[in-house]
Amino acid sequence: MTFGLVNVPVKVYSATEDHDVSLHQVHNKDGGRIRYQRKCEVCGEVVAYQDIDKAYDDGERTVVLTADDLASLPAERSREIDVVEFVPSDQVDLLTLDKAYYLEPDSASPKAYVLLRRTLEQTDRTAIVRFSLRQKTRLAALRVRGDVLVLQTLLWADEVREAAFPSLDEPVRISAKELELSASLVESFASDFDPSEFADEYQEELRVLIEAKIEQGDALDTSETFGDHEEEDTGGEVIDLMAALRASVERSRAAREGTGSDAASKPAAESTGSAKPKTVKAAAKPAAKKKPAKAKAS
Repeated sequence: MTFGLVNVPVKVYSATEDHDVSLHQVHNKDGGRIRYQRKCEVCGEVVAYQDIDKAYDDGERTVVLTADDLASLPAERSREIDVVEFVPSDQVDLLTLDKAYYLEPDSASPKAYVLLRRTLEQTDRTAIVRFSLRQKTRLAALRVRGDVLVLQTLLWADEVREAAFPSLDEPVRISAKELELSASLVESFASDFDPSEFADEYQEELRVLIEAKIEQGDALDTSETFGDHEEEDTGGEVIDLMAALRASVERSRAAREGTGSDAASKPAAESTGSAKPKTVKAAAKPAAKKKPAKAKAS
């Protein structure tokens, strides 16, 4: 990462991961896997990946772009994260924030890293940076989270839709009493936000349901039911369902018992560099306590 003449060597890791249980479609009569094929609309043949090109369609004409066409474009190969400017943190619209990455110091001394972190904290500024990821130019906000620098990609200005609702142009009269009562209601729900107090109840119950069906013997033998399919022939992704289910059950059980292992919860690291460092995630926490249901406005 560079700003001015200062270089801060860093490694980049994905800061988030999807916790949803992965599901796929099956035939309800026999449990057979439903797969999708890459079929040509003109000749009806199933097409292999190596015979597929990309295309742009404007509704009237189709422009085919071959692999050679795309290779001729100026590729973004720079591994530098360039600081463009430092802006007041409150000027970064939360609506534009996208995927987050942790930055780890990648040098014998983390002095430059710590210096940048403390400078951002002291000045209450967020660095706007430009970098390349998977051959695409990205804009991102560099900010501080605890002791770590976080790189959070930003949507481009033309990717944020304008909110134009005619009903909001109509004059509305709010009395002082109504505003006072509304503020009183807000105060009655006031609290300090702690994300760990909330849990994805649907995914938790889904895992419990899957575990219960396995324990009751209500499961199919994947190898016998689905067979061995080549992805190139079927056009679908081959997944060992039972292995995935068992892994999900073990993670769920470990989370409830509070005995999760590091090995079961390591996220796959994303890196913009050639190095592939390993990261270890903390053991899964027990399921969070459920908060009492809050009244919904009618």
